[in-house]
Amino acid sequence: MRRYSQRSSLSSLSEINITPLLDLAFVLLIIFMLTTPLLENSTNLVIPSSAAPGSPVKATEVQTISIDRAETIKLNNEVLDLNGLSGRLVELKRANPDLAVVIRPDRELPVQKLVNLMDALQKAEVTRVGIATTSGQK
Repeated sequence: MRRYSQRSSLSSLSEINITPLLDLAFVLLIIFMLTTPLLENSTNLVIPSSAAPGSPVKATEVQTISIDRAETIKLNNEVLDLNGLSGRLVELKRANPDLAVVIRPDRELPVQKLVNLMDALQKAEVTRVGIATTSGQK
């Protein structure tokens, strides 16, 4: 009779209860699900800086390019297409090496159209570029 009781105790030892392990796995999963979005939003960016002071931009050197949702491009209220804009920017850059440009895009403008406009600025070697935004939220 003793042998029978020893065999049953050995068989119960060979079975592992995985319920606590599953509980631990689910708790860890929940912890990672809660902490991952917090890690993504708290990215610290260190903006590079230059030792040389930037020269102030004069208001007469600033050109304004506006592009609306119908993809109409205006350089200082003069309607141009993208190729005409590139040529005009090259002329302005030749006349004034310190040319600065402010882009005023429409809120509904596709990003690719803004990228195409910035490519035209890059081809004309205009390096002083800013994008106008509004501070108020609707």
